[in-house]
Amino acid sequence: MRLWNGWGDEKNNLDFELSASSRAFIEQRIGKSTPLADATLQDALSRVPVSRSPEHRLISTDAEDRLRHCRGQSIPDWLAMRSGDFGTFPDGVAFPETSEDVQEILSFAQDNDLIVIPYGGGTSVCGHITPEPGDKPVITIAMSRINKLMALDKKSQIATFGAGILGPDVEAQLAKEGYTLGHYPQSWELSTVGGWVASRSSGQQSLRYGRIEKLFAGGRIETLKGTLDIPTFPASSAGPDIREMFMGSEGRMGIITEVKVRVTPIAEQERFYVAFFPSWESGMQATREIIQSGQQLSMMRLSNATETETHLKLAGHERVVNLLNRYLRMRGAGEGKTMFTFGATGSRDQCKSALKLTRKLIGKHRGVYTGSLIGKQWEHSRFRAPYLRHGLWDVGVIVDTMETCLDWSSVPAAVVDMEADIANALSADKEDVHVFTHLSHFYGQGCSVYSTFIFRAGSDYAETMERWKKLKAAGAEAIVRHGGTISHQHGVGIDHAPYLPAEKGVLGIKAIKELCQLFDPDGRMNPGKLVP
Repeated sequence: MRLWNGWGDEKNNLDFELSASSRAFIEQRIGKSTPLADATLQDALSRVPVSRSPEHRLISTDAEDRLRHCRGQSIPDWLAMRSGDFGTFPDGVAFPETSEDVQEILSFAQDNDLIVIPYGGGTSVCGHITPEPGDKPVITIAMSRINKLMALDKKSQIATFGAGILGPDVEAQLAKEGYTLGHYPQSWELSTVGGWVASRSSGQQSLRYGRIEKLFAGGRIETLKGTLDIPTFPASSAGPDIREMFMGSEGRMGIITEVKVRVTPIAEQERFYVAFFPSWESGMQATREIIQSGQQLSMMRLSNATETETHLKLAGHERVVNLLNRYLRMRGAGEGKTMFTFGATGSRDQCKSALKLTRKLIGKHRGVYTGSLIGKQWEHSRFRAPYLRHGLWDVGVIVDTMETCLDWSSVPAAVVDMEADIANALSADKEDVHVFTHLSHFYGQGCSVYSTFIFRAGSDYAETMERWKKLKAAGAEAIVRHGGTISHQHGVGIDHAPYLPAEKGVLGIKAIKELCQLFDPDGRMNPGKLVP
């Protein structure tokens, strides 16, 4: 069973207690911290109000079901869950097993004037699934039982899944047939294929497999106006793309119940490698040249000097890291070095060629290639970052992220300003913030910029929330100022909605609102998310 107040599984949750050296490193950056007191599950359950939902065979009004489907994984969600003060609860949780069940629940909601919120894996970091306070009862539709591989067309390489299937189950069921989807967001272990489509997610190996918009071929959507089937075409010029229209819709127009995705045969070989550049500037120049030269890599990630130092410090293995640093200094990558992680996936010949050409460009920019040992460690721990929140939380430290995507010409200045604005956001409170950044999801035109910030919890939950709000606003305003998208891969939800008009424009926002109203004239589908 999933943890009710954090990330992971109650039985298999990884132990991420900070080592003494890791804690000392963080204290050097932000000072000593004091943890906030956690509410117990029983404390939280005692605050669940009596349900207002009318009875229905598919709807549970059990207090624990409602609590476990109330929040996602944003910092406001964490503070709500850890304090036990969840705010508004859904009045019931529906557990459909078919698309027809979903349509039945939507009809029931319309007949009984209910609000509806779709729930996939509960991994949202933007407030996508948080109920708003209001007079109408709220029903959350949990998609966890619509979770099978329904069909696989091997000739066309199209797989059909129930939208509630989790990432590991997608890959496990495809692997039995010799295929892969290759979509690995950071939330992969706990997120669903339907959620990926609804939030326009991107996987770590998007260079090879593409973002979800490339993988999503069609499917089935249940709306208050009826069922919408989106057929699969290799390509089409027949007017606007209905498939595109529902990607990123965040449950405002309907609920995705079946997802058809483009799959590929499992590659013959996959390897991950690491190199170090002597500076941030040389690393940016090299990665831009690599992507614009058309190298057939499956992933790239460039960590700036602060992120590189932080990752090496938190990795443990102090003796090994010291030896690595000594070797890199001898090779010209000392203070200010940046770590470049990259992957090659395909046939043996393709991987060999990609590695050879990439190493040549690394060398051109004075980078130091270190082989696959650190790359293997990255592969082994690629989904563990969310668990680190637990170790930090336990010592009174909060970690969150901001991400965007910009043209190459805007990236250098945007990174500087994002980090500076976030780092200074709590200066009036005399609080230090540790900020670091990496570039990933590379395109010929630009790349995503992903900044992480670490700060001390306040004296109570309210003060901690105020600190987070200042940090979030500082990062978001810097993104908007530099012309970046408010989200490359996390979506909009509640947290990013105030900044969407700067990206879409007045007419664009009006068009999105009117499209939502077409499918949902009464405003009962996940209100308050994406657009007001």
